[in-house]
Parts: sequence; structure tokens; C-alpha cells
Amino acid sequence: MLVIEGLSRRFGDKTAVRDINLSVPNGSFVGVIGRSGAGKSTLLRMINRLNDPSEGRILFDGADVTALKGKGLRDWRASCAMIFQQFNLVGRLDVLTNVLMGRLNHVSTLNATLRLWSAADKAIALSALEQFDIANLAAQRADQLSGGQQQRVAIARALVQEPSLILADEPIASLDPRNTKIVMDALQRINKHFGLTVIVNLHSLEIARDYCDRLVGMAQGRVVFDDAPEALTADKARDLYGLEANDVMAPSAPKPDENLSAAAVAA
Repeated sequence: MLVIEGLSRRFGDKTAVRDINLSVPNGSFVGVIGRSGAGKSTLLRMINRLNDPSEGRILFDGADVTALKGKGLRDWRASCAMIFQQFNLVGRLDVLTNVLMGRLNHVSTLNATLRLWSAADKAIALSALEQFDIANLAAQRADQLSGGQQQRVAIARALVQEPSLILADEPIASLDPRNTKIVMDALQRINKHFGLTVIVNLHSLEIARDYCDRLVGMAQGRVVFDDAPEALTADKARDLYGLEANDVMAPSAPKPDENLSAAAVAA
């Protein structure tokens, strides 16, 4: 279980996140919602320890994540995989090598530097690509892919880290409706098929309602809503989003099919 206790983060005289307390059971699919600047990205970056908290602590299965340093911190970041809006792929490298970067914590520094990947690591990476029906792109340069394909490569890279937790920071913000569905279906399948905890920042309320088991609403750095999607009424959404409410409540993607096969998810 992920437990967040009294978590705050200040940047100079600005407080981005204020006194957050959350418990996320293993296997959850949690959507973090709220308008831009609400503190959603800062929260995820603190969980991953890309940003250190100003106050509070983060526990995972009883271990204090906020106290980790050195190898312990590197192990945590491998166990807590991050997916970014900008994909963060190395464009000049092929797709397979980009996915293999997710295995860095499982190989020696020398082998990683020289790209001496074992047959087992390559098999794991190809299997991850097959999960999202893009194994045929393994030899292609990452910068030649569409946005949706690049995001699926980024998700495959996260999966080969063999994480316990996946954090996705606005993973569909730059995607069209078709690729939005492909990527959200992929995240849902990871959650349902592998039992991995997924916490995803989303701007669209309708997509969050369609895919997530629980919604955490943030405003001005605080948690102001924490409940099942059906409990977020139109009035509460307007309180959370203000003038943006009509935009984020508009349908943006078809509802997912929970019985999709592995191939259909990424078709």
C-alpha cells in the first residue's frame, strides 16, 4: 500500500502541494484530477522522488520512501515507474533500445553503457512491445513514430522495469481521441491484467470517470475530493474546475471495453 502523510512541497514562497494525506491500496487505478496548476504533477514527482517533499513522508508497503538515498532510491524509482506527457524517448535510438532502457536497474553499469543487453532482457522488452501490438516497430527510430506509438513505447519501457506502481503524468495530453483510447486502454490493461497500481493525472473528467476506480480531486495544492467516480456530481465538478468545468466534462473518448484482448487493446 502507498501511504502519503502530511505531504507538502514549497518552491520559494509558493506552496505547490499542501498537507496531503492519502492511502492507495495495491492494485488500485486512481485518477488525479483538477485544473492546471492544482499540484497534480508535483504530487506524482514527489512520489517518484524526482522532487523531494518539504514536509511529510511517503510510505510504500511500510518502507519510508522519503528516507531513501543512493541505491535504495534508484531501486525505488525502478519500482515506481514514471510515464510522462512528453514520452521522454531518445529519438535517434530504435524502439527496442528505448524499451531496454527500462532494464537499467537490472544490469551492470558497464553493460548498460555499452548496450550489452542479454538475450533475456531483449526477450522481456520484445514481450512488452507485443503487449501493445508494436513489436513490429522494434528496429525503427523512436522519432519516426506517431505520438500514440511513442507513448505506447514509453509504457512498454515502464513495464519492463518490473514495477509495483506506475505513475502517469498527463499521458494523453498531446494525443488525439483515437490514440487517447489506445493509451488509456493500455494503462487499464496493465492495472487489470498485471494487478499493478496505476496513478494517472488527467485533465478530462469524462476519461477519468470511464477508466478510474477512484478519483482524487486537487485544487490549490490540496485534496478537495476523494471518492468513487460516480460520487463526483456536476456541482462538485464545477466547484473543482470552475470556469473549465464544461470543457473537462465534455466526452473525449469512447468508453473502454474491459474484455479487450491484448492485441485489441493496442490495435
